[in-house]
Amino acid sequence: MGERSATWTWSFDRPPAEIWPLMADTARFNEAAKVPRHAITEVPQPDGSVRYFGHVRRGPFDLKWREKPVNWVSEQWFEHCRYFESGPLKSLCAHFELEPKGAGSVGHYRLSAEPANLIGRLILATGFFPSAAKTFAKLARDANDFAKGERAEPFAFEAPKPTPEIVARVERMVKEIEASANGHGLARRLADLILKGQEVDLWHIRPLKLAREWARPPLEAIELCLQAVRAGLLELRWDLLCPRCRVAKAWSGGLDRLPEGAHCGSCNIDYGRDFSKNVEASFRPAEAIRTLETGEYCLWGPVSTPHIKLQMALEPGEQRTVEARLPFGPYRLRTLEPGPEFDIDWRPDGSHAGGFPAICISEDAMNAGDAAEAGRIRVENRSSRPRIAIVESRAWTADALTADRVTALQAFRDLFSEDVLRPGDEVSIGRVTLLFSDLRGSTALYQKIGDATAYHLVRDHFAFMAQAIRDHQGAIVKTIGDAVMAAFARPEDGLQAAVAIQRAVGAFNRAHPVGDGPKHPGGEDAIAIKLGLHQGPCIVVTLNDRLDYFGSTVNLAARLQGESHGGDIVLSPEIAEDPAVGPLLVRLATEGIEAAKDQAALKGFDRPFAFRRLIFPA
Repeated sequence: MGERSATWTWSFDRPPAEIWPLMADTARFNEAAKVPRHAITEVPQPDGSVRYFGHVRRGPFDLKWREKPVNWVSEQWFEHCRYFESGPLKSLCAHFELEPKGAGSVGHYRLSAEPANLIGRLILATGFFPSAAKTFAKLARDANDFAKGERAEPFAFEAPKPTPEIVARVERMVKEIEASANGHGLARRLADLILKGQEVDLWHIRPLKLAREWARPPLEAIELCLQAVRAGLLELRWDLLCPRCRVAKAWSGGLDRLPEGAHCGSCNIDYGRDFSKNVEASFRPAEAIRTLETGEYCLWGPVSTPHIKLQMALEPGEQRTVEARLPFGPYRLRTLEPGPEFDIDWRPDGSHAGGFPAICISEDAMNAGDAAEAGRIRVENRSSRPRIAIVESRAWTADALTADRVTALQAFRDLFSEDVLRPGDEVSIGRVTLLFSDLRGSTALYQKIGDATAYHLVRDHFAFMAQAIRDHQGAIVKTIGDAVMAAFARPEDGLQAAVAIQRAVGAFNRAHPVGDGPKHPGGEDAIAIKLGLHQGPCIVVTLNDRLDYFGSTVNLAARLQGESHGGDIVLSPEIAEDPAVGPLLVRLATEGIEAAKDQAALKGFDRPFAFRRLIFPA
């Protein structure tokens, strides 16, 4: 008896875009189907490729197999095969295809297996396929109901039951989190996820993903998870992501133990670290609350690496043309094996508007060839060895809370002030936005109203500045006399914080009248704040037991603050010309805030330095 197979077809009420993330989430699917975890061994080959071998003990069988990387086209189909070295089967393959039908979609699932011996033949001839049909049909119904909003979770799942002591401990933690400024009414929901959720959702809890799923602001989800670590509900770890497969191949529980680089066995490459590119802050349940088992449910699930839109194995000289409905956007063409990469921006008004460019793999190059007809992709392996072609979206960081972002948040600096780099260590950041402030005429102010009164005035102004910085996803790095240095991961956040600060100055001055000047009935203005903003690359170090920034970006930001007159904001060209800042400047102009061009001689520049000055209406 040779290969046996069965095919099941299901109708879904929702389109492929909504069903694919459920049915192609093979790790979640396998966990819900109670498929046991297995161990994976990666064996590098002389040509730079990697072979993958799986192992699990199931009942009386010691199963060992070669794991073949999955082929797939996102939202359309996947195929996955295992070739066994021991056990009752010789091979096991699954193929799933999803196609649109009216307002919904239709899925076809084919399972094929070849026996290795008499026991395998008996298994395939009796209950194997009927049992699979029953399990798969239930999971398909669950997925359909979840997509329609009729289920709270994608698949029925029975989590380990916590002890009464753990339940009581979690209740105390929920109250503690909500009593802080960082709970945002979400602590109970997070606790339920930890106690009742599937393990595939708990190995890497990503706050930005939670925020999207819960329809809450990202800052709330980030602050919630940070506070949950402090309460003992979660653990924070720093993952060093491989720049190719985006999987963490090294991690540490603190920045002081963060390795300088790692080796990715899957891609067979060594790589370094960059706070803004591949160091990610992720969370998982504290060991005392819920222990997670080790092992894999599925190494190659398409939804486990959602940035990969196509993955396809080809023999030497093989060419395949497949249907592919990929959206326009930035993509990277590469192979799973180490080798060259090729970036494209596929736009409706570009040369590839008729179809996605062909993927051409040669011995030592990756190129984009002439496009096939619309809705199809041609993949061609012109090299002398098997290759696995990959098309990945370059927008992969949507859910990655990179270290540059979390370390520039006030909640992190307040709660994890001790989480710093080891002495002498430094990490690069590709881009950070820095804000410098100072009080105009502070020396004269101290002389006029006295040291004690001026000190309280300066302290109070720090408080409202800190709130504006925190509200816009930034953090105070340090104060220097009357000045503040703050950091933001995104330039638009830094600019909005600066605008909020200048707008708050009027109310602050009305609440702190000084003297009998003509500015307003209470007296003259107490303070005028000078602000400068710049963005660029930096290095992060530990100085005076805190994370600090160094480099030319820091120096220029400080010098731009020196060009502020007070009550205005000085922006470097890198800030003013940023694509995310442009629309904000347009909106501010409608509110009477003028972005005037200006220039000045700055130390270190041979010619006058041009910048923008935001001038607020009187």
